[in-house]
Amino acid sequence: MDAIDNLLTRGVDTIYPSREALEKVLQSGKKLKLYQGFDPTGSQLHIGHAVGFRKLRQWQDLGHEVIFLIGDGTGQAGDPSGKTKSREKFLTTAELRQNGKDYLMQSSKIVRFDGPNPVKIMYNGDWLNKINLTKLLEIAGHFTLQQMLERDLYQERLKSGVDLSLREFLYPLLQGYDSVAMEVDLELGGSDQTFNMLQGRKLVRAYLGKEKFVMTTPLLTDSKGVKIGKTEGNVIALTDPPGEFFGKIMSLGDDGIIPCFTLLTDLPLAEIEKMKQAMDKDENPMTFKKMLAFELTKQFNSEMAAESARMEFENVFQKGQLPSVSEEFDIKKLSQNPLSIIDLIMDTQTAVSKSEARRLVEQGAVEIDQTVVDLIQTNVTLKTGMTMRVGKKRFLKFV
Repeated sequence: MDAIDNLLTRGVDTIYPSREALEKVLQSGKKLKLYQGFDPTGSQLHIGHAVGFRKLRQWQDLGHEVIFLIGDGTGQAGDPSGKTKSREKFLTTAELRQNGKDYLMQSSKIVRFDGPNPVKIMYNGDWLNKINLTKLLEIAGHFTLQQMLERDLYQERLKSGVDLSLREFLYPLLQGYDSVAMEVDLELGGSDQTFNMLQGRKLVRAYLGKEKFVMTTPLLTDSKGVKIGKTEGNVIALTDPPGEFFGKIMSLGDDGIIPCFTLLTDLPLAEIEKMKQAMDKDENPMTFKKMLAFELTKQFNSEMAAESARMEFENVFQKGQLPSVSEEFDIKKLSQNPLSIIDLIMDTQTAVSKSEARRLVEQGAVEIDQTVVDLIQTNVTLKTGMTMRVGKKRFLKFV
């Protein structure tokens, strides 16, 4: 009972048609067939994906049949969810399949593809690429234009005058048909996928004559409420080196601590609540954030890697020491030597513009050989072995 309660509450946003209906089925002992789909339109999975992976692992551990669906078919259409404009580039089936292999390797940090009750791997291109015109028209016949246009995303595009391609418009129908093709009982996905997943409920009723449950998980967001993901450009990748991963977690806003502990760890909720109360009383959140960074680095790597990353962070960012590993930069690649500090920053590509370079210098965020350079007129003569720090994360050693 505790396991079922945890499955249906922690890290869950909404259950359709209701939690009570799903709980009743689970208490009867019935094992469900469920899936979550991932369009491999990038090569990296991030901690936002881990929210769903952890829920899949819970279903797996309870003995249910779990499918990890690679969307090499839907990926060709391009999911418009969360996007304010149409995609400019679409990947080929071959590119999507290759990325899908990378996804499987990375997600194996959380879900099991071998051993007892392994997660099954499927590719929706296997059936979507075989749909003919007759079948496509049949699927489309289950929906009306008015129903499709109810989607908030489509309304926003129309109001703002941004194009909505028919390619994107068909996406929910294709995702909905996945549930029919696999004959599933439940679909899991982020709350931004609700519209797409509910189309699957409609098609399962029409084709299979049964109900399909939908379980949505909350989106993991940064301190500004922006979803963590590749589209938003704030990715914390599961495959980031431990030290870099640890540092990125430490860069999250303080208001991201509690959601991350809740959605990405097994720390008891009572302890998380005590942590929240402590921060509400203005207790320094740094201690809790370091606990979070350590726990997640350990989860996706190892305890030894997490301990090493923590020590590195404390030495570099709290004690002001140089990191044990720095990027190397060949002095011969510089436009000249000596050169101004602004030109040095631009040559080493440690800032995206001269205005940003000037801002970093004026804020004292640039060091040469551990000496702050805060005058933009400064000229630097570089020699082998010298070091440069720009901002909090870029460390260069000149060779």
